[in-house]
Amino acid sequence: MPTQSTYHPPHTITPPIVNLIAQISEVVGRLTVLTDNSKELRLRRINRVRTIRGSLAIEGNNLSEEQITAILDGKRVIAPPREIQEVRNAIAAYERFGSWSVEREADLLEAHSVLMSGLIDEAGVYRHSGVGVIAGERVIHMAPPAKRVSILMQDLFGWLAATDDHPLIASSVFHYEFESIHPFADGNGRMGRLWQTLILNRWNPLFADIPVESLIYEHQEEYYDALQQSTDKADSAPFIGFMLRMILDAVSSATPQVSPQVTPPS
Repeated sequence: MPTQSTYHPPHTITPPIVNLIAQISEVVGRLTVLTDNSKELRLRRINRVRTIRGSLAIEGNNLSEEQITAILDGKRVIAPPREIQEVRNAIAAYERFGSWSVEREADLLEAHSVLMSGLIDEAGVYRHSGVGVIAGERVIHMAPPAKRVSILMQDLFGWLAATDDHPLIASSVFHYEFESIHPFADGNGRMGRLWQTLILNRWNPLFADIPVESLIYEHQEEYYDALQQSTDKADSAPFIGFMLRMILDAVSSATPQVSPQVTPPS
């Protein structure tokens, strides 16, 4: 069980954020009703590929949706071995998606072990050295010292277990705080995005198959800007707003188009 914590990540709930939550909730409700079960498996597969491609592309993986689909089908793909391994790991992680609890730190460590297997030596364990986020030649964020990572993550999980925030907010706050702590030697971006999706999935299972990551990839400069703005303000509101806009776009584009019913002439 996560430890009880009095830690409260600073985040302001602005009127635009409230409006976005209302819009997302309305679209999700409509999507839940309109989802056609006969198409569900095919749509899930397409969106899973888009999700994996988007999240890995942000980290520099160049494999296309077609190549990822081929790997998913067990076919041979000619590409850099590391990029193929990243895709295989992501496929394995999403296959385990339903077995992980958002509030279990041990599950997060296991998920990292799956995602980063064969890619780094420290898969599934918190980092043992300092890290920074670099843009070009400039360090834009220095993460907390390695010796503080464990207690910071315990605090974050304690907050997640206790918070009354709407899951749309809680998932975005967790994502921002996770990236700020940068608990792993590598794989922090893909883990933060995975865990936000897991939190959203607990709110509504549709989110397991909504490719939010592909939209983040298309707006990755804004993604990093929102992270930086939140760090500068010591308030994750800019990042929450960005993520909610991406989620709204993702669920809106996933809404099935319903053909109007035509009454045959009598």
